[in-house]
Amino acid sequence: MLHPLQLFKTLSDETRLSIIMLLREAGELCVCDLCFATTELQPKVSRHMALLRESGLVIDRREGKWIHYRLSPHMPAWAATIIDNSWNCLREETREKLKNRLPGSC
Repeated sequence: MLHPLQLFKTLSDETRLSIIMLLREAGELCVCDLCFATTELQPKVSRHMALLRESGLVIDRREGKWIHYRLSPHMPAWAATIIDNSWNCLREETREKLKNRLPGSC
């Protein structure tokens, strides 16, 4: 079960917070889209995704050689509310990061 301290520690990293906001906005994104939007290299994004997956905030699915991520529907309601409230504050910034990505670039 996700504890509030764990949620706040996980989201205290700028890259992980950005990834969560991107997933909140887009619904589902491939690793290559997350790399582009965060301007981080794939190994770093994958390391952050492993932490987010372990915390129960995201789930993944494999499509060929690519892994797609989305927010977990199983996270506690209080955590989803915190993410939604944060997204309301960061919505425009998040949309800007997604704006120039190439759809289907993987």
